Amino acid sequence: MINRKAHAVWQGNGREGKGRITTQSGVLSDQPYGFNTRFEDKPGTNPEELIAAAHAGCFTMALAFQLQEAGLAATEMTTESVVTLEKDGAGFKVTKSALTLTATIPGIDQAKFEELAHAAETGCPISKVLNAEITLNATLKQG
Repeated sequence: MINRKAHAVWQGNGREGKGRITTQSGVLSDQPYGFNTRFEDKPGTNPEELIAAAHAGCFTMALAFQLQEAGLAATEMTTESVVTLEKDGAGFKVTKSALTLTATIPGIDQAKFEELAHAAETGCPISKVLNAEITLNATLKQG
């Protein structure tokens, strides 16, 4: 089993408050996020952008492994993930992650490419987590 972690710190209310996200690897270190980075395209990141990056990276790597198992290797694969956040009652919901792949793979035909791409789409761990059980361990600190 592999565990990866990140943490978020938030100060203030929802609209005017500010947060920081840090990842275990240090790739993100106190990266700012808030209402303005999530809903107004201001500098900083947001949860949906991070999901899109994770999905694009995971899918592309999953396809590389599918190709390897088939005795093939890509010259280059470029994947874009567009994550859609929609209003859902009083809150919001991620409703879609649209993957767009452009690939150069010597020695593969269209049918095999589509087969392996579909296997990667459904088999990558991030595709699976988008429908996973969510657990929560919540601690309220006084202060």
